Amino acid sequence: MAGKLVVSAFVSLDGVMQAPGGPGEDDDNGFKQGGWLAPHVDETFGQIMGTQLDQASGMLLGRRSYDILSAHWPHVSDEEGGERINGMPKYVATRSPMTATWNNTEVLTGEAAQTVAELKRRTDGEIMTQGSTGLIHALQRAELVDEYRLLVFPVVLGEGKRLFAEGTVPAGLKLTGSTVTEAGVVYLTYAWTGAPVYGSVE
Repeated sequence: MAGKLVVSAFVSLDGVMQAPGGPGEDDDNGFKQGGWLAPHVDETFGQIMGTQLDQASGMLLGRRSYDILSAHWPHVSDEEGGERINGMPKYVATRSPMTATWNNTEVLTGEAAQTVAELKRRTDGEIMTQGSTGLIHALQRAELVDEYRLLVFPVVLGEGKRLFAEGTVPAGLKLTGSTVTEAGVVYLTYAWTGAPVYGSVE
C-alpha cells in the first residue's frame, strides 16, 4: 500500500500560485492581483480539472486552503465538480490542532514531512493538492512529491507566492504529458525522477 502524491497547481508564467481564484482570496504581503485565473477558464480547462478529480482518491490541503475551500464547496454541491469534491476524502495538514467541519475530512496534526509521509504509507491511489503553497514547499523539502500537474496561465505577475521557492530541493523531472487550451493555458505533467542529472555542453 502506497499513495501517490500529486501537486495540482495553477501557476502564472513566472511561477506564482497566489490567489488565482479572485480578489481577497489571499492578500498576504499586500498581494493585489487576485483573480488572474478567471479570464482564461474555458471548456478544456474544466475537462482537465474534471479528469484530475476523477483520478484522485483524496485531496490534501494546508490549513488556509482548507478554510477557503470548506467555506465554498459544501454550499454549492450542484456546481460542476461539487459533488465529487464534497464526497471525496480530504486531509488537512496543520501544526495546530483543529476541528474539521467539512465532511470526510481528516486532520493531520504535526509536521507535514512526517504526517504526509505516513498518509502516503497507509493509503492507495492518488492524493492531490490544491493551492496550499506553504504545504507544498514542506513536501518538496521532504521529497514527498511524486508528480506535478501544472496549468500554466499566460500572465506574468512579478510578485507573490511561488510554486518553487528560493531554496527548493533540486529535483529531476520527466515530462509525461502536455496540451494547450483554447484560452492559451498550457497543461504540463511531470513525474519526479530523483536528483537532477548534470553534464556539460561542448
